[in-house]
Amino acid sequence: MLEQLLQYDKDLFLFLNGLGTPLWDGFWMFMTNTKSSFPLYVLLLYLSYKFYGWKLTGIILVSVALLITCTDQLSNFFKYGIERLRPCHDPEVSSVMRLVKSYCGGQFGYFSAHAANSFGPAVFFSILFRGKVKFIGIALLLWACVVAYSRIYIGVHYPLDVLTGASVGTLFGWLFAKLAIFAFQKLGT
Repeated sequence: MLEQLLQYDKDLFLFLNGLGTPLWDGFWMFMTNTKSSFPLYVLLLYLSYKFYGWKLTGIILVSVALLITCTDQLSNFFKYGIERLRPCHDPEVSSVMRLVKSYCGGQFGYFSAHAANSFGPAVFFSILFRGKVKFIGIALLLWACVVAYSRIYIGVHYPLDVLTGASVGTLFGWLFAKLAIFAFQKLGT
């Protein structure tokens, strides 16, 4: 059963990755670059200050730093524990896929840290700003989906890598938002 699931994952990857065209490669390379999210993070920092003030913004920054550290390190733990090859390192797939990047990245890919690290903050801030900023949850989750999909598009992750990363990021985003809210309440705000 696991072998069949992994084969479906490879087939879906080849289909999705094969939809790419050179016309869109620049956009997806921009979206997969972590630096492209900098303006969004500046906006989220501003909104944190606007709604929570500097004292609680400090808690938010520490929470997000811990969130990303946890999801990133858990991703590395799984990558080296499970040792599932990235598509671009998989001899079964690498000869028939599109590799948009000039390099493939590390040998193992399960699960995607990019997906976890985009969904984690998206869920975290969606919860913190619920009822304060209209449609922010939808916008942040859409952004996270685009970042996560970019990993399939450029050829460095299978869909299952991305879905697992998104799930882990969602779980940790929820958990750290609840912990931040708990800290806010302990500080009497």
